[in-house]
Amino acid sequence: MPMAKLTGTRLSAVIALFLAVLTAVLYWPMLRHGFIAYDDEGYIAANSHVNAGLTWSGLTWAFQSTYAANWHPLTWLSHMLDCQWFGLSPAGHHFTNLLFHVANTVLLFAWLNQATGAVWRSAFVAALFAWHPTHVESVAWAAERKDVLSAFFWMLTLLAYTGYTEQSKVKDTKSRVYYGLSLLAFACGLMSKPMVVTLPFVLLLLDYWPLQRIPDYSWRRANLRRLLGEKVPFFALALAASVVTFVVQRTGGAFWSLENLPLTARVANALAAYLGYISKTFWPVNLALIYPHPHHWPLLLTLGSALLLSFWTALSLGRAKDNPYLFTGWFWFLGTLVPVIGIVQVGVQSMADRYLYLPAIGLSVAVVWSTGDLFRQPRQGKLLAVLGAVVLAGCLAVTSLQIRYWQNSVKLFLHTVSVTTENYAAEVCLGEALENGGHSREALALYADAVRIEPDYPLAQSKLGLLLLAGGRPAEASNHLALAARLLPRDPDVQYDFGLFLRSYGSPADAADRFRAALAARPDFPGALNDLAWILATADDPKLRSGPEAVRLAERACELTQHRQAALLITLSAAYAATGRFSEAVAAVQKARDLAATAGETNIVAQAEALLKLYQAGKPAWEAP
Repeated sequence: MPMAKLTGTRLSAVIALFLAVLTAVLYWPMLRHGFIAYDDEGYIAANSHVNAGLTWSGLTWAFQSTYAANWHPLTWLSHMLDCQWFGLSPAGHHFTNLLFHVANTVLLFAWLNQATGAVWRSAFVAALFAWHPTHVESVAWAAERKDVLSAFFWMLTLLAYTGYTEQSKVKDTKSRVYYGLSLLAFACGLMSKPMVVTLPFVLLLLDYWPLQRIPDYSWRRANLRRLLGEKVPFFALALAASVVTFVVQRTGGAFWSLENLPLTARVANALAAYLGYISKTFWPVNLALIYPHPHHWPLLLTLGSALLLSFWTALSLGRAKDNPYLFTGWFWFLGTLVPVIGIVQVGVQSMADRYLYLPAIGLSVAVVWSTGDLFRQPRQGKLLAVLGAVVLAGCLAVTSLQIRYWQNSVKLFLHTVSVTTENYAAEVCLGEALENGGHSREALALYADAVRIEPDYPLAQSKLGLLLLAGGRPAEASNHLALAARLLPRDPDVQYDFGLFLRSYGSPADAADRFRAALAARPDFPGALNDLAWILATADDPKLRSGPEAVRLAERACELTQHRQAALLITLSAAYAATGRFSEAVAAVQKARDLAATAGETNIVAQAEALLKLYQAGKPAWEAP
């Protein structure tokens, strides 16, 4: 059927199908990519709760966990489902991200078309959303599932809320159903990523335009009271999620850099970041996974950013009656970035491409509708179509190139380091990727340079200390590991690594303290459970030994790893022996020996044989020569 004859529902269906197919084709190469050495391991590959698949214990953990300084149970469950279906094959996890991105694109188009009736403008905004280069990070990064998942529920909330407003006009009882669905979808969004807390404010903006629930665009008190009243449950959920997120991130050590950043520096960064986001939206070049926080910005740049933001805000307010889309779009952009703009600093970044996934929709709406109104004449419309095609073609080309950088960690962080300056965080990530590939010398140089740039970056100190230790330089390693542990007292990995150092070069008691600190932050940390249990079961000092606690810890470590690791079973056998349960100790050490023999771990086989003789003689592990 010729396109000219397609109207209404058929035209919308064809456009939606076109958007879905081209978006899938664009991102399809990422299914050949691996995991990235930046959160992917902690979120998926090395997370025993997640890679066990969907289980009852995993379900409980997802809703109770504050792992990675976040509370997003639905995101955890989605990762668990991926592991259930695809195992640890990166392709399956990337495929799920792609499905959500395609769904979000189609849902955005459907909602805008429903709310405005402007099919081609809605299609262009959806295409920008689907193909914009800044959104590659949210889609191609497996650990950023929270972005595409929360956006999915965001779109469902908008669709349900629009349905509610339409049914309310005709006093249909279905309006209650739509209202309930919108509230449910919003709750699910909050349980996917708390950044969506701004959605109630966006709903108020949508009441203004395009839903036109404010007659003659006048904010009459009675009408405003009604609109605010129906948002109370939304605001209540947003407030609860904000409190939970703040507490979780503070207790999880996500604010380590806050004390080094005074409020003036954070405000200056927020202003510069807004300008940066606008710049990346209109000219998406030199995109990077990490944009390092400079700690201070030039005064002229800060003032210029403030003036520009003030100008656009004033323009949006002044034109609100004649160009309501400008008002809604601009404040959508400003408001949805507030949770991540850096007033409350979380992490080392000054900004992040992934934070634009939802806010950029507001800018797109403001620009697309404004441009459409400027080019109203037929001849102008043809020119506008050509310009639009050029813009989308440019997005497709740059996005295709950007996706290629995500093939592996080395390529991604080499690119990040090349397009940024003094990027200590990216240098650490690149160093880790090179170290995993056997290039320790290059990694050591990168870690050292990261420490030079930012001495108070704990991850750089920890990585440098561990590599120095592996290179037989414990005296140099000690200072770096101790500083990292002091900077991040609630980080389980940093505390655990320092504990390992102290176990070999310090005292068992000090090592035990570090392992306990790691477990306080991450109770189900198999390594920390195992190593603390070993100290408690085998320490020379009777005051340090605690057999019953060692049994509890060792059993939990083995349970988390499904009794498949020989080294952990060795510790379990020692814990049983410490409490006089020698028959169980013998059974555990024999299983450890068999597993180690199958895996070719000759050192563990020898250790198991030695311990077996002790247990058969009724002696605990601490009596080993």
